Amino acid sequence: MLLKTFGWSFAVTAIGLVAAVFYGGWQAFGIVAILSVLEISLSFDNAVINAGILKKMNAFWQKIFLTIGVLIAVFGMRLVFPVVIVAVSAQLGPIEAIDLSFNDPDKYKELVTDAHPSIAAFGGMFLLMIFLDFIFEDRDIQWLRWIERPLAKLGKVDMLSVCVALIVLLVSAMTFATHAHQHGGGHADKASTVMLSGIAGLITYLVVGGLSGFFENKLEEEEEREQEAEEEAKKAGKPVSGVLLAGKAAFFMFLYLEVLDASFSFDGVIGAFAITNEIVLMALGLGIGAMYVRSLTVYLVRQGTLDDYVYLEHGAHYAIGALAVILLVTIQYEINELITGSVGVILIGWSFWSSVRRNKAIEAAGGSDSKAEVSSGV
Repeated sequence: MLLKTFGWSFAVTAIGLVAAVFYGGWQAFGIVAILSVLEISLSFDNAVINAGILKKMNAFWQKIFLTIGVLIAVFGMRLVFPVVIVAVSAQLGPIEAIDLSFNDPDKYKELVTDAHPSIAAFGGMFLLMIFLDFIFEDRDIQWLRWIERPLAKLGKVDMLSVCVALIVLLVSAMTFATHAHQHGGGHADKASTVMLSGIAGLITYLVVGGLSGFFENKLEEEEEREQEAEEEAKKAGKPVSGVLLAGKAAFFMFLYLEVLDASFSFDGVIGAFAITNEIVLMALGLGIGAMYVRSLTVYLVRQGTLDDYVYLEHGAHYAIGALAVILLVTIQYEINELITGSVGVILIGWSFWSSVRRNKAIEAAGGSDSKAEVSSGV
C-alpha cells in the first residue's frame, strides 16, 4: 500500500538526488534534500486540506487532480515560477536566465545576488502575511498557548495583519537605505525597489487569498445545495446514495484546489530563495517535495489517519513565519543555508512530537471526552 502510493515519489527522489550530486557534488545533494523536506513540511497542511476536498469528488475528477493537477503544481509553479521570478527581478528573458544559470553561473549568480533584495522583500512579505493571518486568528486548538492566546485577542482588530506587515516592510526598507548610505550608497537607489517589491508581495497575497475565498464560497454553495437535495430525498422516502460530486461542483472544487496549491507553492518557492539562488537545485528540490505532497494527499484520501496530528498545521505556519523573518533579514545580511533549512524542519518536528504527546494524553485520560481539555497546547 505504502509503496503503491509513494512509489513514484521514491523514484523521483532517487533520480533528483543523483542528478544533484552530478550537478554540484555533495553540497548540492544537501541543498536539494533540505529543499525537499522544506516543501513537504510547508505543504503538509495543504495535503490535509486537499484530501478533505478530494474525497468528496468522483473518481474521474480525482484522477484529473492527480494528473493534470500534478503538471500544474510541479512544472508550472515549482519549476517555471522560480525562473520567472529570477527573469523579472534580473530583467532577463526566461530562456536567457536558464542559459546563464548553466553556461555562465558566475554572471548568473551576480545578477541574482543583485536582484536578491527585491526577491527577498517580495517573498518575505508574502510569507509574513500567511503567518500573521494564521497567528491572529482565534482557533479552538492552540499549540503555543502563551503566544497564540494574546495574539488571537489582538487579531480582532480589523486589518491588523496588513498594518503589521507594512510596518515591518517600512522598517526593513529604511534600515536597508540607512545601511547603504553609510557604506557609500551603492544600493541606496534600491531602497525604493525593496519597498515596491514588498508591496507587490502583499498585493499578490491579497489577490491569491481573494481568489481562494471566492472558490471556497462557490464550494460551500454547492455543498449546501447537495445537503438540501439529500434532505428532500429523505423526506420523499428515496434512498440517499451519497453520490460523489461531479460536473460543475467538482470543477469548482478542482479550481479551488489549484488556487490553494498555487498559494502554498508560493511559500515553498519563495522560501527556497532563502536557501539557494540556483534554479536547477531549486527545481530538483521543490519538484521532489511536490511529488510527496501529491502522494500524501492520495494516502490521506485512502487512509485518513493523519488528521489527528493537529499541531502540524501550527508548526508549518511557524516555519513560514521564521522563513519570512529570515528573508527580510537577508535583504542586507547573509544567513547560512543550513540554518535557514533547519529552522523549518525543527519546528515541524516539534509540532509533530507535540501532536503525538497530545494524542497519548487523550488516550490516557479516557478518550474523546477529555479532548477539549488536552487540545489547548503548550
